[in-house]
Amino acid sequence: MKLGSTMTAVEITRPGGPEVLEPCTRPVPVPGTGQIVIAVAYAGVNRPDALQRAGNYAPPPGASPLPGLEAAGTVVAVGPGVDRWQIGDKVCALLPGGGYAEYVATPAVHALPIPVGMGLREAACLPETFFTVWTNVFQRGGLRAGERVLVHGGSSGIGTTAIQLAHAFGARVFATAGSPEKCAACAALGADRAIDYRAEDFVAVLKAEGGANLILDMVGGDYLPRNVRALADDGRLVQIAFLQGPKVELNFAEVMMRRLTITGSTLRPQSELAKARIAEGLEAHVWPLLAAGKVAPVIDSEFPLAEAAAAHARLESSGHIGKIVLKVAG
Repeated sequence: MKLGSTMTAVEITRPGGPEVLEPCTRPVPVPGTGQIVIAVAYAGVNRPDALQRAGNYAPPPGASPLPGLEAAGTVVAVGPGVDRWQIGDKVCALLPGGGYAEYVATPAVHALPIPVGMGLREAACLPETFFTVWTNVFQRGGLRAGERVLVHGGSSGIGTTAIQLAHAFGARVFATAGSPEKCAACAALGADRAIDYRAEDFVAVLKAEGGANLILDMVGGDYLPRNVRALADDGRLVQIAFLQGPKVELNFAEVMMRRLTITGSTLRPQSELAKARIAEGLEAHVWPLLAAGKVAPVIDSEFPLAEAAAAHARLESSGHIGKIVLKVAG
């Protein structure tokens, strides 16, 4: 397949709201050593994209300035040193950036095969959330079968993924969400108890159950001291975002006396090797669950690439359940 020299993409014209996302023409990327170029069929929409658009999450050095951290499509070019993938292979991939485009370059070791029986639309919704959940809940958080895990934002892309994976690996799952409809969605995905945070106190609910062994939180703010109170002794809090801000007053005496662990991570700045190891873990332990239909991405809505601004507006309305996806081609 002969590639043209230019492609259609969506760029961030200036820091701001969804309206600053506009279609543009950019050069088709050329794969470097260890990279592949993917003809994008679908691209996932994620909170870090909105943070980047607002000017609060700069891409790492050398990454595309275009938004988009995950995509699925067909390999159309292979750089030096790549031996796993060939032109024509169907893949989904974690991206350093650039997913809102007809073509994107990414390290070959961050690509994964499309799970058996799954289409490109669904596969485009896997990498960002599944990489995030696998590394934070299982590798960093050490969740084990039989433990109690609390997932905040249970109806989000991260939340719907975390509920399903924790349930599949034998944990007791508690999830917070902001409406009866969203709580019902969490329960349908495997949450043993869905907590409407507008009507119930998640701290009281978890304390009555003996406390959470692990909490996955992307809210931050005043949730931090509440999370500490909701943990069981020797519990772990894993922080992956701060929708309500990163700063809060916290009494660390309780952390010390109850032997609690507070940790967290961000995915995008991690090394290429670290992300490759996450990919290996997913392919070995999670891809079989996807192929068996035991776990599946939850898709809220689809927008054409040219309507990326509307997709971001949907994301920031917090009315969605699951993932939002852009249709790029095919």
